[in-house]
Amino acid sequence: MTEALLTKHTQSQLQAINHAMANGMYVHVRKMLHSMPASDIALVLESSPSKTRAELWNFLDDDFHGDVLEELSEEVRNGIIRQMVPEKVADALEDMDIDDLAETLSSLPEEVTQDVLSSMDEQDRQRAEQALSYGDDTAGFIMNTDTITLRPDVTVDVILRYLRLKGEIPEGTDSLYVVSRNDRLIGVVAVTKLLTASADVTVEELMDEEAEAISVDMHETEVAKMFERYNWISAPVVDENHHLLGRITIDDVVDIIREDAEHSMMSMAGLDDEEDTFAPVLQSTQRRSIWLAVNLVTALMAAAVSDLFEETLSQLAVLAILNTIVPSMGGVAGNQTLTLVIRGMALGHVSASNSRWLVSKELAIGFLNGLIWAVLIASVIALWKQDLLLGGIIAFAMMVNMVAAGLAGATLPIIMKKMKIDPALAGSVILTTITDVVGIFAFLGTATLLMMP
Repeated sequence: MTEALLTKHTQSQLQAINHAMANGMYVHVRKMLHSMPASDIALVLESSPSKTRAELWNFLDDDFHGDVLEELSEEVRNGIIRQMVPEKVADALEDMDIDDLAETLSSLPEEVTQDVLSSMDEQDRQRAEQALSYGDDTAGFIMNTDTITLRPDVTVDVILRYLRLKGEIPEGTDSLYVVSRNDRLIGVVAVTKLLTASADVTVEELMDEEAEAISVDMHETEVAKMFERYNWISAPVVDENHHLLGRITIDDVVDIIREDAEHSMMSMAGLDDEEDTFAPVLQSTQRRSIWLAVNLVTALMAAAVSDLFEETLSQLAVLAILNTIVPSMGGVAGNQTLTLVIRGMALGHVSASNSRWLVSKELAIGFLNGLIWAVLIASVIALWKQDLLLGGIIAFAMMVNMVAAGLAGATLPIIMKKMKIDPALAGSVILTTITDVVGIFAFLGTATLLMMP
């Protein structure tokens, strides 16, 4: 089913549920929800206002809770869990994959997490505490422990009989892992090789001893890059002594890529990547006010620069008309560079070895763009206002600001990363301030020097 059909199907389900809810057909709503897969139920919940969401959640049987919680975004999931008693949460999380369990518990407030852990049985508590022992955003945090291990001296016939007896294998299994007696990873065997090899062939003859493994403390972004580079479907996770701990599958990596993309997009607007579209008004207002306040401060800084030239603006009204052109062009050019560099950093293309070259390149682009648009704007202003001097002033300011925009757009992400600040979150605000201040100062400062008596 294509994405367009899926969207249309989900919207149709949502409309049918809303219609049934509005008409008090609650039994029908319950039947509809229980006929839907967990992913569709999660999407319906995320697409509903908080009051309706709570009512829909109450229609679900307890057996569905774990599967649906696993599919929900962090913000919506936490809101639902806060309304549940700890025993119910513990029951819902009982069969959850260890990576999803770790993500769910780590996103909850500390007191809620402790209440849920204390409500779990011993085995589930140990499983949860093990998952939480790894740092956030690491391979250990997102791995699953459901692996099938083999010994190197076992034959294919024995393995296939064992798998038939087992009845099922973990989802996303494309390889089995060969370990020593102390669980040290020594090789990987593709399932396709096992299915096509002779029955008397041993695992040692089939295994790939050079297969890459992921360190348990590797950052999840690096994990995603390795999956992209090597086209993996799954990969083993090992500790510092190369002992097998678990595996990461492609579905986990897709989640990482999606979350990173959402983070970059939402951060540039000053929003949390897990922002609930249908969150209560006061909650959303409070969160958005933070970056609106930051933007107001930066706008006041730009206004303060304009205020330095109040006398010039009062005597030459034409400057007030043209004052927005230079900062606007610089802001667009700077954001182009900023976005390109942030993307390059996310893909691992930008490093200390090539950052100087990249800055030099963007400076050159800024200079050429400045030259092109300076000539164009000078010609337009000179013809429009019949004033060659004014055209030359705005051309000079345009050149200065375009170069500054290129330099700022290239260096800000690199500097902010060294300072442990997310460039996607604050880079655009700082860049806009720089291009506004430089553009206004270059234009009005030059006009004051050359046109004021």
